[in-house]
Amino acid sequence: MWATLRKGDGDWFSGSLNRELGLTQPRSFIRRLSASQGLVQQLDLYAKLVGHEGCVNTVEFNSTGKMLVSGSDDKQVIFWDWASKKRTFTYSSGHLENIFQTKIMPFSDDRIIVTSAADGQVRVGQVLENGRVDTKRLGKHRGAVFKLAVEPGSPYILYSCGEDGFVQHFDLRSNSSTKLFSCCSFTEGDGSDFSSSVRLNGIVTDPRNPNYLSVGGSDEYVRVYDMRKCHWDASSNLDRPVNTFCPHHLKESGNVHITGLAYSNSSELLVSYNDELIYLFQKNMGMGTNPKLLSAEELQKLEEPQVFSGHRNSQTVKGVNFFGPNDEYVVSGSDCGHIFIWDKKDSKLVRLMVGDRHVVNQLEQHPTIPVLATCGIEKTAKIWSPVSKKVQPLPTDVKEIMESNRQGREDHSRVTLTPDVIMHVLRLQRRQTLAYVERRPRRGNRESEDGDGDGDGDGDGDGEGEAYILRFSDRDAATDGDPRECNIS
Repeated sequence: MWATLRKGDGDWFSGSLNRELGLTQPRSFIRRLSASQGLVQQLDLYAKLVGHEGCVNTVEFNSTGKMLVSGSDDKQVIFWDWASKKRTFTYSSGHLENIFQTKIMPFSDDRIIVTSAADGQVRVGQVLENGRVDTKRLGKHRGAVFKLAVEPGSPYILYSCGEDGFVQHFDLRSNSSTKLFSCCSFTEGDGSDFSSSVRLNGIVTDPRNPNYLSVGGSDEYVRVYDMRKCHWDASSNLDRPVNTFCPHHLKESGNVHITGLAYSNSSELLVSYNDELIYLFQKNMGMGTNPKLLSAEELQKLEEPQVFSGHRNSQTVKGVNFFGPNDEYVVSGSDCGHIFIWDKKDSKLVRLMVGDRHVVNQLEQHPTIPVLATCGIEKTAKIWSPVSKKVQPLPTDVKEIMESNRQGREDHSRVTLTPDVIMHVLRLQRRQTLAYVERRPRRGNRESEDGDGDGDGDGDGDGEGEAYILRFSDRDAATDGDPRECNIS
């Protein structure tokens, strides 16, 4: 294996010798090995976890990494012993629509699970001693709730963000929910007035300071809030962010939105934009409480964020994440069905893997070892580990893949439509989708364990009979809408 490790990763002979002589702590040695590019380039498919009856929208490891939990369009939550590739148990979440997020609460012995979904509900499930699971609703948003954020180290506190623009706080000790504030667009004034609501897709807490909460949604700005300064009754809109982040060229662009956020262990902020790129912000790159009040001269003084490119993020609410024991890599899914892994220090693409027949949406890293869990439009969760016997180079068609994604972004950016036309097209597409669902024959058989069966009765394994390729997140059209499609928007 040592031959696969590049020289730039360090003197591995000396490292292994020091490890044998007891001069290096085992944990330190393992962390250095896990961060090696050679190991990342040996990542390959370890397991397909088959059990859901719909698109898998969320995966998360428990604190020890021994267990994986997933949620799906089928409204089921499944616990997996991923190492043995076996399902541990399944329970019905109580949601009425697609599950978008599952979280295991810290220090709960993996017995308390919180979920959010397209029905706007935030629910909690508690695993009882007899194996049953009691579920109940904690709170509700108007519109879908894509993400939850658990306060680091807390077995009781979590936050949600919704398409209604609200951020809510939950305390499991009292089973209470509190609307903290409504996230609204910025104005050109002195910052005391805000205008329309911002539909929120992502929410994360800073692991180094849990008082700071970042949200992103239907405009170009990441907003950072200090929970200590919030009004806990949402009675006013005075809950302003303490900082904002945005790539300089996207400031006031008005034609992009944020789908995914992630904090590194050193408080770096990673942001994925719809039909744009991925950006890495340091703390000193913030634009202040209201970016519209920032002058051109002040903007020029700010350092630009680091950029990661090559993927395509158009069809879905995609996540983005870090990978490696010290967050040495950046990982993202793509509309082309690939998993992209970049070296964080130089934004160089180091690994490209086919992760889904359609779209890869979410990626979560194991807490201690170089293992990655992913999910997308297919009905399986996937586990990736360094099981390849040799370093895998980038595929020969990597340039074509990246160029196709780039061209798709540029073609999309050249399309300019009025809001009325956009809403008309969305309504037509929604009606066509619903008409297709009504006349689609019911599935007769479960898909096979190897993923060949798709349940649509044609035997081609394409899964189109169950996978909904369009999801419309604009709740203004709720009168003729149905949020039950896959989380593609």
